[in-house]
Amino acid sequence: MPRRPFRWYDAIGLLAGLVFALFPIFWMVSTSFKPTHEWAATPPAWIPSQATWANYAPLIVDFKDIYVFGHGASWQAMMHSFIVSGAATFIALVIGGMAAIGFSRYQAGGHTLAIAILSVRGIPTVVIAIPFLILFGWLGLRDTHVGLILAYVTFTTPFAFWMLKSFIDEIPAEIEEAAMMDGMSRWQAHFRVTVPLIKGGLIATALFIFILNWSEFLLAVVLTEKTVFTVPVNMQLYGGMAGIQAALATVAALPIVVMGLLIHKHLARGFTLGAVKR
Repeated sequence: MPRRPFRWYDAIGLLAGLVFALFPIFWMVSTSFKPTHEWAATPPAWIPSQATWANYAPLIVDFKDIYVFGHGASWQAMMHSFIVSGAATFIALVIGGMAAIGFSRYQAGGHTLAIAILSVRGIPTVVIAIPFLILFGWLGLRDTHVGLILAYVTFTTPFAFWMLKSFIDEIPAEIEEAAMMDGMSRWQAHFRVTVPLIKGGLIATALFIFILNWSEFLLAVVLTEKTVFTVPVNMQLYGGMAGIQAALATVAALPIVVMGLLIHKHLARGFTLGAVKR
């Protein structure tokens, strides 16, 4: 089928979609540099008249102004988020990947159990947050990195499992069988043959899971108090202070953007792997 030429109205539609998608980012960055009187000005100030770095001060020092929370500088929240999100993402990929291999190659549990695993993610977070709070209080895991990591792993492993399973399903099992005929064990065939072939899908899954963990709020605000506080929890402490929240959101978005740019080649491969069924 011949390709339809790209016409002027296609360009207008593409431009409109681009503006619609990028405007929230522009507004967030613009607000992060606005002085206090322009945060909610009427009519709105699209560009700050006197750009200021003052909104970024909580990232460096304890914020001492109208609100004093005693949670330290926001860079500490960034460090907590990196530790918790990174560890939870790694563990979810390991558990989800092992389960994906078992279900894809050995039909372990059958389709019913696979659906049951995914249904865990369908449980509203608010339903499980209070039981987690009570359980972690008994175990001494409340307000700890380990407790928050375990909570995140519980909710993101089903996603990791299903995404990785879809990628592994697209790799012919005959490749592994040929590797085993050449002397590899089953474990070696899985991890030295199949895993490298789904590298794009693995990286795309890792980024998706990391974003879920990085932006999670409800579990973090319920299961933490003062010792371990993540970026979303830290942001809500500045309620009503739009400039500071925009500054924190801008900085919090940078790691995701940088990682996406660094691995964009793998993402393109990962998002298309499995698009054509055998």
